[in-house]
Amino acid sequence: QVQLVESGGGLVQAGGSLRLSCAASGSIFSINFMGWYRQAPGKQRDLVATITRAGSPRYADSAKGRFTISRDNAKNAVYLQMNSLQPEDTAVYYCTARGRTTAWGQQNDYWGQGTQVTVSS
Repeated sequence: QVQLVESGGGLVQAGGSLRLSCAASGSIFSINFMGWYRQAPGKQRDLVATITRAGSPRYADSAKGRFTISRDNAKNAVYLQMNSLQPEDTAVYYCTARGRTTAWGQQNDYWGQGTQVTVSS
């Protein structure tokens, strides 16, 4: 089994910054994609950014130019640097990883428990 633990959420004023971290642990053979999604109250869970094992990022339009995703493969960790935060960025942010626990096993998607980000105006 694979566990993802996020940290770094909190309360920040509009225009401020936060850095989210997520570390994967457990029976990990390899992790391919890692990323971040977010879910605001009453809304669906939406993509924020993903990054391949090689370090190629992809961003939602709302994140481009403000957020930067990075990862440390040696630590099975992914990070999200969020700058110029706005009230509409308020949501629970979830870390996700796609990987396998054995060399011959199928790839599965794993999710963290989420970390709250609140941006005040």
